Order: sequence, then structure tokens, then C-alpha cells
Amino acid sequence: MMLAEPPTRPDAGHEMAGRDFFDSAVEQFTIAADVVGLDDGMRQILSHCQREVTVSFPVEMDDGSVQVFTGHRVQHNTGPGPTKGGIRYHQDVTLSEVKALAMMMTWKCAVVGLPYGGAKGGVTVNPKLLSQNEIQNLTRRYTAEIAFMLGPNQDIPAPDVNTNPQIMAWIMDTYSMNVGYSVPAMVTGKPLVLGGSPGRNEATGRGCVFAIREAAKLLGIDLTTSRTVVQGYGNAGSVAARLISDIGSTVVAVSDSTGAIHNPNGLDLTAVDAHKATTGSVVGFAEAETIDPAALLELDCDILIPAALEAQITRENAPRIKARLIAEAANGPTTPGADSILEDRGIFLIPDILANAGGVTVSYFEWVQAMQAFPWTEAMVNERLQQVMSESFAAVYAASEKYGVHMRTAALVRAIERVAGFTQLRGIYP
Repeated sequence: MMLAEPPTRPDAGHEMAGRDFFDSAVEQFTIAADVVGLDDGMRQILSHCQREVTVSFPVEMDDGSVQVFTGHRVQHNTGPGPTKGGIRYHQDVTLSEVKALAMMMTWKCAVVGLPYGGAKGGVTVNPKLLSQNEIQNLTRRYTAEIAFMLGPNQDIPAPDVNTNPQIMAWIMDTYSMNVGYSVPAMVTGKPLVLGGSPGRNEATGRGCVFAIREAAKLLGIDLTTSRTVVQGYGNAGSVAARLISDIGSTVVAVSDSTGAIHNPNGLDLTAVDAHKATTGSVVGFAEAETIDPAALLELDCDILIPAALEAQITRENAPRIKARLIAEAANGPTTPGADSILEDRGIFLIPDILANAGGVTVSYFEWVQAMQAFPWTEAMVNERLQQVMSESFAAVYAASEKYGVHMRTAALVRAIERVAGFTQLRGIYP
């Protein structure tokens, strides 16, 4: 079974020592809350997750032995509507990480105007060490443990790091068998035959490139003569690389979990894909030099697309970043300490909750299609995605100009104002 490529994760340096990912998410929230003058009560509500569930569950392995795994599902805010967020399988999954990503999902849905709150899930496991049957057993048991939280009008999972349409199909089937009828709208990112949406697999990378196009117009970057570096050549990163290459940008370096490759004259992505399909790695590609994955972030380029895990760009390496434009296809790849350095250096950053919102946007389209039992064409999906990304970029940039803040804070301001509005109007029950 093909799994999404787990991205590289260079050392985040001293900046993240002694603190966790959720602390960083709250710090970013606080910065934006200060800008809009959010009152203390609303800060208390929005800086906490509504529900946090941790489960430990047994899985029968192929050799007959039993292993116990730990999983989490967190719902940050249910004010805007059902919660939405992916499920990841990774050996470094922690509750703190899942909480932070759930909070970010709330802001991400709000910044592009979706009627969702944020959620996230994860299991602490290295799926590369499991067989297909073991992954299925793990998925079904994890789903059964958190099924009481799930549902098309309650909480809707989706693929994330190391999960894919097949795993979503198992989640849907497990849930459906428990309620006694098929519920395709309870999960997104499904195979097309089960009600998945055309364009969903490419949505995160495609949405990121739509955002890059808007930023390039603003900055006067000619994409046809630009150079691009992509960290994390998995689903989002490889799609973004291919689409920006189709526009005319020269992709000079990419990386995956095994290492990084660089060719200043440009990579033949078709050949890179073929090499990776054969060897399981971008490393060893004959027409490129193997480089240190951490050095990839500091290469000379116009556009940098971090599509790996969090805390990749820190205050330690931010002074050496040479890109003019950074588009965060990953969640949380830039730490708060790095943000201010990049801003001072005049590097324009499209934050994660905007840059990678294409995935959740097309997930929303998939959910709408499933609820209505009325499929759309891929052309319709892509056209509506481009409209959402273009309008959202313009709105975030307008907030940036209005408040005199960088784009991450502007995106958070736009999102927080929307979610706070929902919360205030609904009030506190009882």
C-alpha cells in the first residue's frame, strides 16, 4: 500500500527546547488577539481545546502478537459547525501536537470561510514498520475507540501525514458498520468510487500554488523565470512542485524523509518521480547532488515551499533564508521567533492556514457532494478552489495592510474575528 511520504524534520534548534508545539500555537493566537483587542473571556475560550481524547488500544499483529498503540482526537472549537481535521500516523505524534493542529484547523477553516471548527487526530506509530493488514487493524480499532466523537454533522476526519484514501475508506466502513448504514459524508479524502471528490488528492498542493500566484503578482515575481525549492516531496510537496513547474518555475531542489537533492539548473521532476517510485527515495537521483536536508532551506531561490512537518524554519536558520517568498504547504513549519526575523528581512510569507487551506477547502466540497449525493466535475472543483484561494488571499492581505502586521498575524486576525463572532452570537450554554 502506498502511503504519503513522511516529511523530513531537521532539528528545530534551541528555540523549541523546553516548550511544546501547542505553546507556539497559543503564542501566535495571542499576538493576533492583541491586534484586535480580544477580551479576556474570549481569549480563554479560544485558547483552549473543547475536547481532548486519548486512547490506548490493542492491535493484533500478523505474527499473532498484540501491541498497544496510543492515539488522540482533539476538537478545538465547535462554534462554526462540525469540526474538521486530518488523522496522521507518525512515530512523533503527541497530544500537544494534535492540540496545536486542531487549533490551527479552526483558524484555517475560518480564514477561507468554511462552516467548520477545527479538529485533529493522530496515532503514535511508524506505519512503514507495519504490513497493510496491520495498518488496517490499527485503523479500524482506533476508529472504533473514537467513533462516539465522529459523524457527518459532528466531526469529519481526512488524510494527513502517512494516511491516504484507503485508510479513509476503512474509517468510513468501520463507522458505517457500527451505525448500521453507509455514511460516506463522515470522512473526506475517500477513494472516488466511495464518494471522494475529483481533485482532492492534489488540492493542498494546487491551493498552495494558487496562493503563490497571487503573492507573485503582488511582489512582482515572474514565475516563468523563478527558482523554487520544495522541502517534503510527499503528496502536497510533489503536487506543488509539478504545478509550479508547469507554470514555468525551475524547481532546483527537493527533499523527502531520506534526504535532499539539488541541481541549480533545475530538476526533471518526471525523472525524479520515476527514480523515487523505483528506489523509494529522491536520494541517488543521477542528475542532482545529494545535500544536507537542513541546507536545502537556505539555498538561493525565489520561492521556498516547506511541505514537511513543523518547526523547520527557526530563529537559528531564518537569517540565512534566501527566498523572496515562502509558502507554507506544511502545518507550522515556521516558529514564532523566525516570523519576526523573516519580516524584518522583507521575506514575504504565506502562512500555513492560508497556503495549505486547499486541502480542507476541497474536503468541504467533497462533504457537500456527499451530503447532497451530487458529484461535481474536477473542473468545477478546481475553479471553485481557485476562487476561494484568490479571495481569501486578498482578504488576508487587506487585513495585513489595515492593521500593519505580517501575513500570519493578518490571517489569524481574520480567522479569530470570525470565530469570536460565532462564539459571541451563540453565547455560553446553559
